[in-house]
This record gives sequence, structure tokens and C-alpha cells, in this order.
Amino acid sequence: MQDTVFPHGHPGRAFAAAGAVILLAVTSGSAAQTQPLATGQSPVRVVVVGDSLSTGHGTSPQQAWPALMRTDPQVAGLEVVNAAEDGSGYLSPGDFGGTFGTEVDDFVTANTGVVVFFGSENDLGYAPADIGDAALAAMDRAAALAPAAKIIVVGPPSYTAIPDPGLVDISDQLKAAARQAGGEFVDPIAEGWISDDFDDLIGPDGDHPTVLGQHYLLEHIGAHLEQAAPAAAAGKGRPEAQ
Repeated sequence: MQDTVFPHGHPGRAFAAAGAVILLAVTSGSAAQTQPLATGQSPVRVVVVGDSLSTGHGTSPQQAWPALMRTDPQVAGLEVVNAAEDGSGYLSPGDFGGTFGTEVDDFVTANTGVVVFFGSENDLGYAPADIGDAALAAMDRAAALAPAAKIIVVGPPSYTAIPDPGLVDISDQLKAAARQAGGEFVDPIAEGWISDDFDDLIGPDGDHPTVLGQHYLLEHIGAHLEQAAPAAAAGKGRPEAQ
């Protein structure tokens, strides 16, 4: 099946949202890793909100980690909608003018089971408090559009052992927003994503993942989706905010 890529955030995105949806359906699975959905049960719809780390920039859309979920048994039983846009962030407008907030508006629907926010270093330079406010607004909007959805918030990664203080500020703001929105926060900085294998995982531009790097992101983000998908399929919804 050939994947279709729409220019998210483009003035014509209303056509994309109304006329078609990017469905990257995962059809294979492993009972040892993920329990299959019950007979007749619809796949869990996952919307990926993100930036160029999720679009396949530097490789191709078909090699981006959301697309790779089509054939990965770790996260079987999902329909993945990749809403990511190059250059976007919670405040930063992307190549077509979109932000994480507009990605939510354009692609999160009532039947969405999981919303994954990933990034973004593109928000460097904005006031941390403003980033936090925009992040909380985007998460709350996702919860309003899909009340039963599990929200997973992945902060921006750092490629060095000593991260940019601005990235740490963004991560702290996202952690607080995720907690307030009742979502799960994943901290790539604290977990040391990519920094131990930069040469293999990041391409010549020094910023975007190689194909191996995209598989790395799938492995790490997919581990959280593996836990979230069964709960979403069972309709358990989001935990209450702490």
C-alpha cells in the first residue's frame, strides 16, 4: 500500500482532513509482545503530533518512525495518523504554518485512542512559560476532542551528555503540562536517548535521524505505545491528573 503525505498546516489542509486521512495500519503482530485485539474490535487510532523528527526528514516519509509502525510487531493493532510537520512546535510555526495545536485540531478525532506529542527543539527561543501554556492548551484540546484517548508527551531529545539549557527548560514545561493534562511524560534527555550513538543514529546534517535512528525512535516510543494501546482498546481512557 502506498502512503499518502499531506502538507499539514497548508491552507488546503481542510481538504486533507475532510477528504482523506493518512492511515498507516499495522497488520502484523506478536502474541509474545502485544496481545492481539479481540475479534471484530477496531484497531486503536494513534495520532502523532510532531516535527521533522517524525516526518522522516533526511530519510523519507516511509522510513519515519510512525510509518515503520506498519510492520513492527511491538505495536500491532494500531492505525497511525502522522500529523507531524517540519519546523513545527507548540509555538513554532512549521513549513506550512502549522503548530502542534493545529495538528491536534486537524487530525485528532473522537475515536482516537492515543495521541503522541513528540518534541520540539523548534520552540527554542520562545519564553518557557509560553511554551508550557501552549503545550497545556494543545493537550487539553486533544483531550476535549478525544475524551477517552491516552496522551503520551515525549520531550525533545538532546544529542549530547550536557544538554542545551533551553531544551531542559522546554522539557520541564512539558513535564508539568503533561502532569496537569493527565498524560504520560517521557523524557529523552533524562533517559539519554541518542547521545551514546550519535554517529550511527543522526544523519550528516547533525540534527535528523538516519534510518537506524528512526528505528531507534520507534523502539523507544513504541515501548510506551505497547502499554497504551491495550488500555485504549479497552476504553479505559486517560488517568486523572495528579
